[in-house]
Order: sequence, then C-alpha cells, then structure tokens
Amino acid sequence: MRFNLKRGGGLFKSSVALLLSFIFIFQTAFAQPDTRITGIVSDSKGETIPGATVKVKGTTRAVSTTVNGTFSIQAKAGEVLVITSVGYTAKEVPVTGEKNYKIQLTDANTSLKEIVVVGYGTSSRKTLSSSISSVKAENLNQGAIADVGQLLQGKVPGLNITASGDPNKPAAVILRGASTVNSPGGPFYVIDGIPNGDITTVAPADIVSIDVLKDAAATAIYGNRAASGVIMVTTKRGKKGQSQVAYSGYAGIEKVSNTLDLMNADQLRAYAKANGTVIAGTNDAGANVDWMKAIERTTAYSQNHNLSLSGGGEHGTYSGSLNYFKKQGILDASSLERVIGRLNIDQYTWNDKLRFNINVSNSVSNANNTPLQNIVLLQAAKRLPMSPVTNADGSYFENLAIPGYFNPVAIINNAQDNTKYNTLMGSFVTELKLPFGLKYNVNLSYQKTSALHGEYYSSYFGKYPTSNFYNNPDPGLYISHTLIGNTFGTNGSALRNDYSNTFKNIETFLTWDKQLGDHNLNAVLGYSYQDYVIGEGFQASSTNFPADNIGFQNLSAGVPYAIPTYRINLGNSLTYQRTLLISDFFRLNYNYKQKYLLQASIRRDGSSTFGANNRWGYFPSVGASWRIIEEGFMKNQSLFDDLKLRVSYGVTGNSSGIGAYNSQLLYTRQDVFYYAGPFVGAFGPQQAANADLKWERTSQKDIGVDFSILKGKLSGSVDVYDKNTSDMLFLFSVSPAMVPGGRIYTNAGGINNKGVEVALNASPVKLKDFSWSSSVTMAMNKNKITSLQSPYGSTDSVRYSSPEGPGQSGATVQLLKTGYPVGQFFTYKYAGKDANGKSLFYRKDGSTTTAPAQGTDYFYTGNAQPKVILGWANTFKYKRFDLNVFLRGTFGNKIYNATRADLSYTANATQNNILNSASGDKISDVFNSYYSDRYLENGSYVRLDNATLGYTFDKVIKNVSSVRLYVTGNNIFTITKYKGIDPEVNQGGIAPGVDYNNFYPKTRTFLLGINVTL
Repeated sequence: MRFNLKRGGGLFKSSVALLLSFIFIFQTAFAQPDTRITGIVSDSKGETIPGATVKVKGTTRAVSTTVNGTFSIQAKAGEVLVITSVGYTAKEVPVTGEKNYKIQLTDANTSLKEIVVVGYGTSSRKTLSSSISSVKAENLNQGAIADVGQLLQGKVPGLNITASGDPNKPAAVILRGASTVNSPGGPFYVIDGIPNGDITTVAPADIVSIDVLKDAAATAIYGNRAASGVIMVTTKRGKKGQSQVAYSGYAGIEKVSNTLDLMNADQLRAYAKANGTVIAGTNDAGANVDWMKAIERTTAYSQNHNLSLSGGGEHGTYSGSLNYFKKQGILDASSLERVIGRLNIDQYTWNDKLRFNINVSNSVSNANNTPLQNIVLLQAAKRLPMSPVTNADGSYFENLAIPGYFNPVAIINNAQDNTKYNTLMGSFVTELKLPFGLKYNVNLSYQKTSALHGEYYSSYFGKYPTSNFYNNPDPGLYISHTLIGNTFGTNGSALRNDYSNTFKNIETFLTWDKQLGDHNLNAVLGYSYQDYVIGEGFQASSTNFPADNIGFQNLSAGVPYAIPTYRINLGNSLTYQRTLLISDFFRLNYNYKQKYLLQASIRRDGSSTFGANNRWGYFPSVGASWRIIEEGFMKNQSLFDDLKLRVSYGVTGNSSGIGAYNSQLLYTRQDVFYYAGPFVGAFGPQQAANADLKWERTSQKDIGVDFSILKGKLSGSVDVYDKNTSDMLFLFSVSPAMVPGGRIYTNAGGINNKGVEVALNASPVKLKDFSWSSSVTMAMNKNKITSLQSPYGSTDSVRYSSPEGPGQSGATVQLLKTGYPVGQFFTYKYAGKDANGKSLFYRKDGSTTTAPAQGTDYFYTGNAQPKVILGWANTFKYKRFDLNVFLRGTFGNKIYNATRADLSYTANATQNNILNSASGDKISDVFNSYYSDRYLENGSYVRLDNATLGYTFDKVIKNVSSVRLYVTGNNIFTITKYKGIDPEVNQGGIAPGVDYNNFYPKTRTFLLGINVTL
C-alpha cells in the first residue's frame, strides 16, 4: 500500500479523497446487523460517562459510549456486558430480554492503575518498577503549537524545555540535566512503536498520550539511543463498532510580548549632548525609527484544521486524519506551513490470533526563514533610530561609512531562505498469538525525510563591503564569528541543496506472558537491525545572474566562471554518512501477588560508528518495587489507597554527536598546487583514527515512591536519582606531531546529575455541577562535570561562548571545568566606577583595574542551569463550562545578557544605538560593556503560560454529538527580574543560558477554536 502526500496544489484534494475512500471501504467491510441493544452509562452522581468501553464478554464485540454516555451493541440474552472506563471500577451486566439498559459505574482510584507504554509493550502503572511520566492528550499544552516539546512544557518533572518564538526552530528538550557536552542530548522518540520517529509527522490533535521514560530501568531496553531519556508517543486508533468523524480547528493572532528598551532618536541625541558630543552628518538623517518594529509584523496569524475519521467492526479498525497548520512568525518573511496525513489500519484474522497493522503518515512542510536572521536581529537592535528605512526616492538608506552597519529591512527584502521538507514514515506490524502465552511480533518501519533548501542574495548585497560583513552564530564550543561577505558573489548569489535522510528498521521479538498461581511472568526476547543514511544528495551554488527575480530556482542562469575569484559551493565532503546498528535485547518482569515486583533487562548493541576494537556495548538494568499497600499491616489503615516503593539501576548508551566515520582516519583537500602544467588537489589528514573509540555510557540510580491517599483525592510520586556519564565522546585538538591532522575523537571524562522530582495530582472538589482538579510538577537538578581527562590529555578549563562584542575579541563568558556544571559562567567581576566614571573590575588578587586580563582576571560568576523547575495546572468545570489555567516557572538560574552588554557600549553611541539602561554610563567609558557579572542576571520567572475557557454544546444539530467552543491565551504574563526580551533562554546544548544578540522575540497568542464530533 502506498500513501504519500506530494508537493503541489493537489495536496488537499488527493489526501481527502484518499481518506474518504478508505473510510467508505472499511465502513462497508465492517458493517454489522442492526439487531442491537442500547443503553446509557453514568457515574454515581448520575453524570453520563463518554468514552466508556462496552464489550460483550468472551467476544470481540465492543463499542464506546458517545459524549452523551449512550451506546448500541449487538448482544443476545444470556451474554454478559463488561463496562470499563478510566477512573471507574469495571462492571458486568447480564443481558436479558430488555432492549435498553441504565448502567452506573462507581469511582475507582486510577493513579496507579492506568496503562502506560513502555519499550516493546505496555504495562499497568501499579506493576511498574521504573520511573515513567504520562501525559494524556487533554493535559497537553494548548496553543498554536507544532512542536511536541512545547506541548510538554511544565508537564513532566525533570523535563527542562525551552522555546523561542521562531516557528521553524524546535524546542530544546533536556531530561534530568545535561548528560554530555558533545551533542544536544535530546530524548529519543518512539512513535507508535517506531524507533527514532520524526515527531513532525504527528499532528498534536492526533496524540492520545505521551509517556516519558526517565530512569535507566525504563530506557535501557532502547540501550544505544536512550541516554537522554525516551519519549513514547501514542496516536489515535479506531474502535470496534463505532464510527466517528471529528473536526478541530482554531485561528489565532500573535503580538510581540516584550521588546528591548532602546533609545529613540530624541533620547539618543539628548544622551550625546549630555556627554559633550553630537550625532553629526549622515549618522543623524533626521528620522525616528523603531528598528525592531521595522523588521517585525504588527500581528502574526496562525490557523490549524484537523479532520479525523475512525471506526471498525468485528475484525478490524481504521483511523485516518488530515491536518493543516500555518503559522506566521513575528519576524518578517518567517513562516511555517505544514500538512500531515495519517492512516492507521488494524486487521484481525484467524480467530483474532493474527493481527496486521499498517501505520502510515506523511508530513509536508514549507518553512520560510528570515534571511540571515541572527544578523538581522543584531543590526536592528544596534541601528541608529535617526537612520530612515528608505530614502526619499524609495531606495534603502545605507550608511556604509560605519563599519559593519547594514540596513536589516534591506537584508530581509533582498534575500530568500526557504526549505521544503517531506517526511514519510510507515510501519507494518505482524502480531501472532501462540499457545502457552506466547506472542510473536515482526515490526518493519521506514522513514525518509527530504529537505529541498534554497537561498538567494540579490545584487543589492554587492554594495556591502565584504571585509566587515560577519555572521552572528549561536553560542557554543569552538564557535566564532566569521566573514561571510565573500559568499554573496557578484550580481546575485544563489545556493541550492537537496538532501535526504533514510531510516530502515527491522525489529522482531517474542513475548511470553504467563500466570502461575500467585506468580506472574512477562518476558521479551528480541532483535533489532537499524540502517541510517543521512546527507544523501547534493549542493551547488552560482552567481552573476542577469536579473534578481530568478532567485534560487534556476542556478543555470548564473555565469559563475566569469568571476575569477568565485568558487562553487559543493557542500561538506562528509555530509553523506551511513550507520548500522544491530541489537539483541531481553527483558523479564516478575511479580508475586502484585506485591513484590522485579524487572530486569539487557541490551547488546553494535554500531559501525565506533572503533574496530569497541563496536559492541552491553546495557543492563534492574528494578524492584514493593507495593506496601498489599501488606497485612496496611489493611486496617484508611489514609493510603495505594503505596509503592521503587528502586532501580541501569546503564544506557550514547552515540549521538559524532559522525559515522569519526573513528576513522579522514583526509580532506587542503589546497591546490601546480604540477606539470595543470593545478591538482592537495590532500592531507583532517582527523586521526581511533580504533578504541567506544560507547559513551550513562548509569543511573533511582529511588521512587508512588502513592494515593484520601480515596484518590491526592496522588503522586517522588523520585530521587543519581545519573553518571562516563567515557564521554569528545573531539580533542592536539599537536599534529601526536596524531595526523591534529584532531581525534576519543572518550574523555564524565558528567554527574543528581536530582529530585515530585508530581502531585489532586481533586479537591468534585460536586454534581462543579469540580476542580489540580496537578503540580517540580524538579530539582544539580549538574557537575566529573572529569575531562583522556589518553590525549585534558580539556580542563576550556573557555567558550564568545559573543565578540565591540572591543572584546577573544572574550568568553562560559567555562568547561571539572567540578563545575555545564554552562558555568566565568567572566570579569564588576567593581563599579572610578573617580572619572570609568568601569572598574577586580583582579584575581582583589585589587581593581580598568584593564583586566582576559582569562587571568576571570571569576566563577554563576550557573546557567535552574535549581527548580515548576509547573502548576488547574482545571475547573461548571456544568458545560471548563476552564484550564497553567502556570510554570524556573528558579535559581543565571542568564548572561550579552545583548544588554553589547547595547550598552556607550563609546560608540554616535554610530550605534544603546539601551536606556546605559544612560548612566559616560560616553568616555570604553570598558562599560565588558563581559562581566554586571550583565549576569537572575533568570528566574513565573509565567501564566496558558488559559483556556471552553463551553460544550450538546445536540446542537441533528447527527452532531457535540460542539465545543473555546478561547485560549498563551504567554499571558511573565513575572521576572530579567532585563532582556524574555527569560526563557535556550537551555539545550553545551552553552545554555546565553542571550547572544539573536533572540527571536516571543509572542503573546490568542486563539478561537472549535471541536465538532459527529
């Protein structure tokens, strides 16, 4: 079967037609006789229960109740109905000669009984011996969100998620602290059982639940990819005997929530005058422009539409959906448009012992980025407000007499940056139930992501001096500003590339589920083969175009060979990489009377990435739990409804952050030389081989308690963990006399994370017409580098994160050092002003100076990582009204506001704008912007992140089950002392907590939405 959304205008028509065809086929195939009984299911207060399952015992006939609690099912006298629903005790009702039944369910404590998804199976929460957090669809964050990370912000203790306002940049996701310095360290996604699934293929409206596997006892079954945690995403499936059509959609508006407090023209003139100078000549062109507003949309619009159809019959179910999402970025020219089609089919045969599943999704995205975005943000912030956007004749105003001074509006409007993504993900699952409690699974999955990227810089860029047009990269290790002006060519420059990544996976496993008296056994034995190919494609560039309207669409129109100094950009020679992963895994779960529980697993992984001597790694785990509530001494107490103690230990592996060939000797072209007439390429070593390069390993200990008290009104969990990374993968720069090329990847040092996580769920009020439920998540983590040693030396005391502000070449703000956390700030220490108003800084010996030495006079000034992360969600229901309010906060972290430092450079106030907060500094103080703890700020904040008010109509229109209207506000207000645009600065990667003159503005969003169910 083939299901592939194609680029082009026929996307909607073909997708809708395909979905409707499938629905017609399956509704016909699954049609049942019309001899049925009916009924209604309600709770102890008489409120109807939607979504309850009504099944005829001993058969596969089952339906779900409608939003009104009603059901209709084929059943005959003598059979028994089994009614189940989350939060209620199951009930059996004999079928008599009656045609209509009123069934009442009683409440049940569910905090420890719900089903969660684990690696290669599912488990009830009460039998878990590991730390897993689950978030149901109704509890995910609401808003104009296309990224799973933002859906989970504040919902899972220990999950630190930060996001900017950029629609094309995914959130940074860190679980239980940074585990490595070599890679982003994001969790591993498994979507409907497909490992390494691309989360962009899942529409938020299609998600049923997200389970976050946190400790090693839960994640070690995925060994080679699980060092940073595993996120299991489950999407919607059809239900037998029930056909349903649903639509959900919203439209939203976004506005900038905060701006930099820059001087306007009058304020800047007044500041110059107060300091005995004037802004003269072309620097003061008489305008008064807010340059940040000039590069932003006044209002950005977003919309989302999701149409889903599902159903099933005796021997199969189906579910399909089509999602359209479009979001404008608040920065000019930026936007994201995405269409996702999804189809899931389950077919049962051989007396339901054999199941086939086809799961196919296709995501097509069109991403427009603001061209040279980081440069545009920097230029807009520092540009003089007296400079107009355009001249009187409509041409763009430029003042190229000022070095590195460019018109950001002209940059946006004379360039293009577009990427079209197409991700196809599919799986075919065969599941066979065998005698003796055995079950055999064969899972085949395939994923291909192609990215067609184009950039164009018009002939306008030819007027910019190539000698001072620098980029403005995000902070990181060994990252610095570089000249890019020479890439603009002559008469326009275009770049085009088309790369694809392909992932093939075969997994087969045997499951044994057996109960022997009071003993319960569950064992899984399996094999996995994974084949990754990334960077398959090509790249080219051209210049010297006859006209700018050609853009990047036709490289052949350029004449690059007429420009002697131009070199065609064919991309990185190491872009293409292929990696093979082969794994064997085994897990055993045992429990005695569901009182004493034991879980153990081991995974053996082999990767072609590592050295020939160390390609295999072993990743074991063990967990045990004691359900104290089942002990005899707990029978007469009335406080606890459930109580369980958990302990676990395990080891996981990591190969992320290094390429497929980083353990091998690599050569690259160094230059050309003249040989017997022609010029030929000169090649030399780029990187040394390391046959001993091996897996980075993360071991983790966890102790946890799960509990429920007061008849389920309060439940939760507490976890304490200790996580250690060893044999950390790291790139060493050493003398070329030691290794060829002077670079080698090796295993160096480690990192430790210790923390506490708390999750609480409460139902303080539950009346007939009104209820209030509340949940709190809290996490505390302490991160520390334990070693940076390797066979090739030590990288101890590596300074990095260099904003390169005016007059500060070589200045850094962070340090990698044993005994300190990732993101440790290491800067000058500000000592105030001297008698002449010049900035003073402390020397190491405690004295003060106006000219401190870089590195030598640096101090440990703060930690970028938060001490506490908090989320608090509240749901109020009154009759048909519902109100959800969600607050989250981060406490105890520092942010280095390099943006404020650079925009405080008063010595250049006649050529670049400054912040109003710098007005107290003299223009003669050339040191006032030095990177010191003066610009290190408290990053703590509390944000009213989401508030949603909804009303559900019942039976508005014939054949319409329900209609819900709602209004949502995101980022409603933030309480913080941080002086930058927003305190939610990136916490991912090796350089967390640096505001680097490139922060994409966050927005305040308001949505109006509707959900309709037929």
